[in-house]
Amino acid sequence: METINQYLHEVAITAIIVKDGKYLIVRRSPNKKRFPGMWTVPGGKMETNDYLKLPKDTKFYWYNVLERTLKREVLEESGLEINNIEYITSLATVHEDGNPSLVISCIANYVSGEVKLQEGETDKYAWVSLEEAKNYELIDGIYDELVMTENHIKGIKTEWKRN
Repeated sequence: METINQYLHEVAITAIIVKDGKYLIVRRSPNKKRFPGMWTVPGGKMETNDYLKLPKDTKFYWYNVLERTLKREVLEESGLEINNIEYITSLATVHEDGNPSLVISCIANYVSGEVKLQEGETDKYAWVSLEEAKNYELIDGIYDELVMTENHIKGIKTEWKRN
């Protein structure tokens, strides 16, 4: 009997990947149910298989589940390996289909790999500076997360705000 992945309260995690002072953005495929054809950063939903099939790290808990999920999602969606994952911000929404989502947005360093997009998920990518990001139709709020990331790199910790 095949195990079906279940989403836990539709928890998602995204990575603002930094490479040579630029950020990776990807365009969602036009057939996606949510935000078709819009630009965003790689990431995805946490699945129960991200930890249930692994041994627990302590008697009761699995650790680094978000980091493991993010590394898996980025590798699947972009073909890139990342490390040094750090929290940037979080957001919540209730989508038009009634499903609530919690998204944890992180910064991560590029480690290796060439961008190879996952068919059906995204159809274009670009490495952009903060200024160049303004030329793309980003999902609302992503540009502000890029500003936060730029500040984070400079050692300035901020909360999300409209820029």
